[in-house]
Amino acid sequence: MSTSALNKRINKIKYFFSDVPNIIIVIFGIFLTIGVIYPLFSMVMDSFTVQSISEAKNINEIWDVSVKRGDFSLLQWPSLLFNKLTPLYSKNFFWIPLYRSVLMALIACTVSVTLGGTLAFLITRTDIPFKKFISAVFVFPYIMPSWSIAMFWENFFKNTNVSGSPGVGLLQALTGICVPQWALYGLFPTAIVLGLHYAPFAYILIGGILRNMDANLEEAATILKTSRFKIIRRITLPIVAPAMISTILLVFASSISSYTVPQFLNKDGSFNSISITLRSALMTGKKGEGYVIATVLLVFSVLILTLNNSITKSRRSFTTVSGKSGQISKINLKKAKWPITFIMIILVTFFAVIPLFSFILETLEETSGDFSSITLKYWISSTPAIDDAFVGARDYSLNGIFYNDTILKSFARSIVVAVIVSFICGTCGILIGYAVSKHKRSKLANYVSSLAFLPYLIPALSFSTIFFSLSKTSTFHFLDVATTLSEWSAVALCIIVGGIKFLPFASRSGTNAMFQVSGEIEEAAIITGCPWWKRMTKILFPIQKSSFISGYLLPFISCMREYTLFALITSSVTLATNVLEYYTRNGVDQLANGINLLLVVFVIAVNLMVNKLTGASIDKGIGG
Repeated sequence: MSTSALNKRINKIKYFFSDVPNIIIVIFGIFLTIGVIYPLFSMVMDSFTVQSISEAKNINEIWDVSVKRGDFSLLQWPSLLFNKLTPLYSKNFFWIPLYRSVLMALIACTVSVTLGGTLAFLITRTDIPFKKFISAVFVFPYIMPSWSIAMFWENFFKNTNVSGSPGVGLLQALTGICVPQWALYGLFPTAIVLGLHYAPFAYILIGGILRNMDANLEEAATILKTSRFKIIRRITLPIVAPAMISTILLVFASSISSYTVPQFLNKDGSFNSISITLRSALMTGKKGEGYVIATVLLVFSVLILTLNNSITKSRRSFTTVSGKSGQISKINLKKAKWPITFIMIILVTFFAVIPLFSFILETLEETSGDFSSITLKYWISSTPAIDDAFVGARDYSLNGIFYNDTILKSFARSIVVAVIVSFICGTCGILIGYAVSKHKRSKLANYVSSLAFLPYLIPALSFSTIFFSLSKTSTFHFLDVATTLSEWSAVALCIIVGGIKFLPFASRSGTNAMFQVSGEIEEAAIITGCPWWKRMTKILFPIQKSSFISGYLLPFISCMREYTLFALITSSVTLATNVLEYYTRNGVDQLANGINLLLVVFVIAVNLMVNKLTGASIDKGIGG
C-alpha cells in the first residue's frame, strides 16, 4: 500500500472517529457482541458437549458409542428428546412439561389480552369514571414480582381440605368455602396468575395504540351513522390487531419460560413446567440436558419473533400514517357506566390492593387464618420468632424482619444490584438511542440496535443459563458463587446479567425519545460551540426527561422483583428474592410474606415517587 493511500485511510478513520455517535456505535457494537453473541454461542455449544461422567455413561448405554466428558457430541439432543432406552424418561422429563408449559402460556395469553385489552378500550374509548385511579392501580400487578400474586392466591384460597396447604386462607376464614386442590395448585392457578401478572403489560401496549391512533376512520363511520358495534368490529379491532398479536406472542414467550409462579404453585408436585425441568437438570448434574432445554426455549423465542414480524408486516395496511385527527367522542355507557366502573374497581382492587393486606395479615398471624393470634414478633423480635431447627441450623436468621440479618443484608444487596443495573441500562440506553438516531441508515447502527433488543427475546431462565454455563468455565470462575463462596461474586454476575437483559427497555425508550427530537436543536448548539457532553446534559436530557427516566425506572423495577433471571447464578441468601424463595420452600411463611411485602411496597413507593417528581411512569399517557 502506497504512503498516500495509507494516509488517506488513516484520515478516513480519524474523520469517522471524530464523530461522537460513531464512537458510541463502535463501542457498543463490540460490547454487545461480547456480552450477547458470545455467551449465546457458548451455551448452544454446551448443548452439544458432554458435561459430566454420568451423562457420558448415559449416552454410551443408549447409543452404544464411546464418549467421555468434554467431548463434542450430537447425541446429547436425542438422548433427551427421543431416549430409545427409556422412552418414558423423554416423555416425562421433556415432552409432558413442554406440553403443559405451552398450555399454561396459551391460557395466560387469553387472560392477559382479554382483561388488559378490555380495560384499555374502556379507558380510552368510553366515558367510564375514575380512569386515573383504575389505570394507576391496574399496573401494580406488573410492578410486583410475579409470585406476589401467586402468594396472594395461596393466602386467599388455601384451606384445610387440600393436602400440603399451609393453614387456613382468607376465603375459608371469612366464608368457610374450601376450593378444590386443582384450583389452588397446578396448571389452572399458575396460568391465571401469569395472565393477571401480564394483563397490565397488554393494557399498556394496546392502550397506547388506542390512545395514539388516528381517529379519522372512526369519525367518518360515525358521520355515516354506522353502529358502535360495527365500528369496533370493522375498524377499531383491525387497527389494534397488530398490537394485540404482538402482545399475545410476547406474553406467550414470557409465560412459557416462567419459573417462579409454576414453582410456587407446584407444592403438591402435580405440575412440572419446562422451566422447572430446566433448573432441575442444571442443579442435579444433568447440565447438558439443561442446555438442550434452554436452547429449545431459545428456538421458541426466535420462532415467535419471526412470526410476530411476519404478521405485523402483513397487517401494515391497518395502520394509519396520516396526521392524527382529534379523538373520537367517547362511547356513552349510559346506565351501564356505574356497574362497569364498580366491577373494574373491585377487580383491580382485588388483585392490586388486597394482596398487600393479605401479606400484612400473614406476617402478623401466628396461626394462619386465626385473627386472634395476631402478633408483631415476626417484625420486631430480636430473638428467633419461629422455632425451625432445620432453617436455624443452616445459619438463616429467624429473628423478626427488622432484626433479621439474613433479610436485611440480602435486601441491601438487591438494592445495590437494582441501582447499578438501572444506571448502566439507563445510561447505555440513552447513548445507544442518541447514536442510532444520528445514523439510522447505518448498518452498524442497525446491528447495535438489534443486538440491544435481542436479550428481551431470550427467556429469562435461558438467558441465566447462558451465564451460568459461562461462570463454570475456568476463565470466569471468579463470578461463580459456588466456587468463591462470596455473595459479592454473585452480585457482580447479577449486575452483568441484569445490565444486558434489561437493556432493551432502556434502549427502546432512549431510541424512541431521540427520534422525537429535531436535529436542528442540537445543530444550533453545535454552531455556538457547545461541547457534546453539555448538549446531552443541558439540552437533550431535559427535553426528553420523562422518557429517559423511564429508561432508568423500568430496569430498576424489573431488577428488584426478578428471581427467575438470577435463580441459577446466586445462592439462597444473595438477594431478597432468594431468601423469600428459601423461606417459602421451607414453610417459614410469616417471614416470606414479610419479605414479599417489603419488596412490593418498596418498588411501588419508588415508582410513585419517581412519577411524582419527574412524571415518568410505565402507564403514562393511557389513563386520564
